[in-house]
Amino acid sequence: MSDISSINQVLAEMRRLAAAAQGDAAHGPQAGQTSGADFSALLKQSIDQVNDTQKAAGKLSAAFGAGDPNVDVAEVMVALQKAGVAFQAMTEVRNRLVSAYQDIMSMPV
Repeated sequence: MSDISSINQVLAEMRRLAAAAQGDAAHGPQAGQTSGADFSALLKQSIDQVNDTQKAAGKLSAAFGAGDPNVDVAEVMVALQKAGVAFQAMTEVRNRLVSAYQDIMSMPV
């Protein structure tokens, strides 16, 4: 049951971040303010969360492989899937950022 609640927590966090990003985009940067620091902090936080998810999945997998009786195979599989989905999402964000950068760089000045 804790696996489902942790998945729900991740989904709630993603929805909160998406709503915050949409709210910031709707209001735009105020005069004299830049949103670059907020974006870089958000990106770093997201990368750190993906890294933490992958580390946790790796530890669970190693513990299961070592024969730890407290680690359930379902728990390991859910953690590995969660880490995989988080990495795929991060890769998609990176691809979109690279594509946007290339579009901007190809614009005539």
